[in-house]
Amino acid sequence: MARVILPSAYWGDIEYVARLVQAGGDCVIDLHEHYIKRSLRNRTEIMTANGTMPLSVCLSHADRPRTPLCDVRIDYSKRWQHQHWVAICSAYRSSPYFDMVADVIARFYEREWRFLADYNTEILHALLALCGIAPRFTLSEAYIEPQADDIDLRPKKRTTSFEAPRYFQLFSDRLPFAENLSILDLLMCEGVATADVLGSCRL
Repeated sequence: MARVILPSAYWGDIEYVARLVQAGGDCVIDLHEHYIKRSLRNRTEIMTANGTMPLSVCLSHADRPRTPLCDVRIDYSKRWQHQHWVAICSAYRSSPYFDMVADVIARFYEREWRFLADYNTEILHALLALCGIAPRFTLSEAYIEPQADDIDLRPKKRTTSFEAPRYFQLFSDRLPFAENLSILDLLMCEGVATADVLGSCRL
């Protein structure tokens, strides 16, 4: 099986987590790549009553070129944590599994992390625990040079044939199904079945 190389991600999208789950342990998250602005490294997209909504973690000096992701710091001068949590609650409070996962997710909006990589890694561990999935990935100690048969999802524009099965999605009575949203959307809507959906994704 080909090795999967992933960037660090803030509540990664469904493809991201499906790739990690289906990699069978041959998956590495690159914490030493150069940070890419406006990407899943600090952005995720949820479904709301008005359509999809992006959520972005505010960062300090993220416009500096060639900054290793492991050195990127989070900026708390703006109330983005409060804004994100309010948006998540507003979007998903009526979802089937909100009450089951809300206390765990809320913790990531109640304290501060210094570095984005640490924040994202703790989110990923919590997410996998909520899904009942054992963490089977490694964190890089240096930048990873991809090999010919690697599946490298670090580029901002992906060229993959990813296809996820349809699942129950909130607001489907008024909005079309939105593909590959934040894993939060799948978790809130499918709960304990999230692992099964991830395992059935076509990669």
